[in-house]
Amino acid sequence: MRQPRSGPGKRRGRGPRIPAATLRKQKAALANVDQITGAKIPKSFVFSRGKLPSTLRHLQQDLRKVMLPYTALNLKEKKRNNLKDFVNVAGPLGVTHFLILSNPKSLPHLRFAKSPQGPTFTFQIEGYSLAADIANSQKRPRCPPGIFQNSPLVVLGGLTGLGNPFRSLVEYFQHMFPAVDPSTVKLATCQRILLLKHDKEKDVIEFRHYSIKLQPVGVSRRIRKLMQNNQVPDLGEYKDVSDFVTKAGYGSESEVDDEAAMVSLPSDVDKLNRASRKSAVRLQEIGPRMTMLLVKVEAGLCSGDVLYPWPVEKELVGKKGTETGEEVEGQEDEDNAEATDESEDEMEVRTACAGNE
Repeated sequence: MRQPRSGPGKRRGRGPRIPAATLRKQKAALANVDQITGAKIPKSFVFSRGKLPSTLRHLQQDLRKVMLPYTALNLKEKKRNNLKDFVNVAGPLGVTHFLILSNPKSLPHLRFAKSPQGPTFTFQIEGYSLAADIANSQKRPRCPPGIFQNSPLVVLGGLTGLGNPFRSLVEYFQHMFPAVDPSTVKLATCQRILLLKHDKEKDVIEFRHYSIKLQPVGVSRRIRKLMQNNQVPDLGEYKDVSDFVTKAGYGSESEVDDEAAMVSLPSDVDKLNRASRKSAVRLQEIGPRMTMLLVKVEAGLCSGDVLYPWPVEKELVGKKGTETGEEVEGQEDEDNAEATDESEDEMEVRTACAGNE
């Protein structure tokens, strides 16, 4: 005999139904929090202000790859989008850092800004090389797509003990990516390194991007490929299996002269690199590469008090609380002309960002 319902619209044996909008909000909140450390995950936008030549457009795309996976790789930009549009959508999407490229007077500039209240660090790019240029210069370039599934490890060199503005700059660089706990991190997720090194003689910061590769010591390339590909090799030209193993010289391509590059792993990483044997750590540059000169520090987001003017370039720094006309080439005219379209622009940026997540 069927039991009558306890009330209209109620289901027996189940809890109350959670609205779909609430579930989406909970899912978005969990996406912004590191499930291991509980800290908020920093996210970024990489975009440009003003017109850029094609080479700087490629550099912008390379920088987006560096910031993966917590960035919008295919962020769509339009001329009428102003800085306020990106700030308005940054909050709901959990975006905390901006990397802004510009080209005032054909001098490339890169601004590192903290959203929504700053500070902002403006660098003049003295020289740069694209990821494609670096790959073309290497005999065996290595950049597998899987290495961008996790954030890079940030390594800072020569930036400590310099005082302001480098003290606040170090704090900015340290919080661009999720924090790493050495006791709980999985070694397999550590596949990239972002090196930021200060050159005291030239007073510039060298920006380098590397991939990390582990190779077991004492194992030839043939054996490594056999273990990684999981395929039976063609042994038709050999009389015995030992000929296949010893043909290239056992271990001749994996031995490392530098003793400091050999480490003992605390846990297994894959089939070849195990805790029971030593592995050699190899770094290979994947780009982009930049040489940056710090020319300006502002207390706010591309505005506010100027905390660090560069003495030689005072005419490019501008007055307190303002941006120079060269840095925002045509920006003020565009912002005033499109002020009435702000709500429409915000929706376009929000839609583009949602499509990249």
